[in-house]
Amino acid sequence: MPNLNKLHDDALRMATGGTRRIVSGSSTGYADVRSGPGEDYDLEYRIFNGNPVYTTSAHRTCGNVIWYELTDGNWIAGSLIGY
Repeated sequence: MPNLNKLHDDALRMATGGTRRIVSGSSTGYADVRSGPGEDYDLEYRIFNGNPVYTTSAHRTCGNVIWYELTDGNWIAGSLIGY
């Protein structure tokens, strides 16, 4: 029997064109997703720990934090996501 989770992930990767990462580093239980790479940008939405996000190859450093662009054009702090 095929691994349905892998098939689902592969389909989402193909649809989004991004790399799957898991929100995991937030002590609040969620990660803020911003309109640009830094805390000065608008808060667009939040994603709870354990949920996947899909990142592009774009990343920027703001202060000491590396921010990753999501496939929807918004940004998330690298310290809040894992593989």
